[in-house]
Amino acid sequence: MMDFPSCFGENGVLVADSSSSTVSKASQNAVTCIYKSIFLGKSYLITITWNKNVMGHSLNVEIADLSGQSLCKADVRPSFFSKRKGSKSLEFNRIKIDLYWDLSSAKFESSPEPLEGFYIALVCKQEMILLIGNMGKEALKMTNAVHSLDGSSMMCIAKRENVYGTRVFSTRTQFGDNGPIHNLIIECDVTIGAREPWMLIRVDKKIVMKVKRLQWKFRGNQTFWVDGFPVEVFWDVYNWLFGTGNGVFMFQTRFSKLDGLPNLERFEDCKLLAGSGFSLILYAWKNK
Repeated sequence: MMDFPSCFGENGVLVADSSSSTVSKASQNAVTCIYKSIFLGKSYLITITWNKNVMGHSLNVEIADLSGQSLCKADVRPSFFSKRKGSKSLEFNRIKIDLYWDLSSAKFESSPEPLEGFYIALVCKQEMILLIGNMGKEALKMTNAVHSLDGSSMMCIAKRENVYGTRVFSTRTQFGDNGPIHNLIIECDVTIGAREPWMLIRVDKKIVMKVKRLQWKFRGNQTFWVDGFPVEVFWDVYNWLFGTGNGVFMFQTRFSKLDGLPNLERFEDCKLLAGSGFSLILYAWKNK
């Protein structure tokens, strides 16, 4: 994959080269979430990838160390998803980790990731090392695992997804691990012949950022505030104006001390994101 940083934004921060703003067609129907979890006395990164294709939904789970080195992985293929509920075991340093899922009541919209009515759980030595979804009680009953009530042993640190639209691109997200869920909307006018292309971002119904003269500011960064803390957004919409690919956006609640912008295309290189708060990376595709 290609590196994201190569060109300076308007405030002197590295943002994308236009050629790196595209992703493969195979990954367009995937949502990837990275969680930081503490178990067996150490911190690990757990990557959950939701996929959707003509065969149906599938799920990939991978556990890595903080350097991004893969330690074990498992796939839940569409044939397993047809059962909507089940379990599978992974071997991790000669220790068994059990994966449980229940999507029998899951509600999906356009995204491969369900909205509600599900749980995904990972258990190691009767300890719940990852629990996602809104059916925590059912997961605990099924697994008989011990779960930290404050959730301090696990947190979501990064998410990547694809959004589609003509002028409006939307998703739902939490800017903090335990914060409220917001409607995030990117709206733009970059039609050919537009007198002055523009772009704005809304959180719920509030405009938090507006960029005029987008033909000159197709790459850049700004900061806005949500839930009492700053969120920095980086964007590269060169392909919307001058190419045929997608726009790319990164929302981050806090930066670690890095030289420039993290490598967004190498999203699996989690060591760049593990200490930097929460990151949301959106690939915005224009419908033809």
